Amino acid sequence: MATQIVMDYNGDTRHTFDANDAKALLKAEQRFKELTGAGFIAATRTPSGEPIVRHTFDPTAEETLFFPRLVGG
Repeated sequence: MATQIVMDYNGDTRHTFDANDAKALLKAEQRFKELTGAGFIAATRTPSGEPIVRHTFDPTAEETLFFPRLVGG
């Protein structure tokens, strides 16, 4: 099972989906587009553990973390 973790000011929400299920995969891709379109940053990890910012949906990612843009002040 793959997981999309959405961080916000109240904590996090986790959405799991089966990457082999076409309907679940479509829903995960739509969620990715909605969140990144709303200004969230998406990140995954490489096999060596290095973080990578994602601008497109990666159906093979085991875990994708979404976090809101940081605002300085």
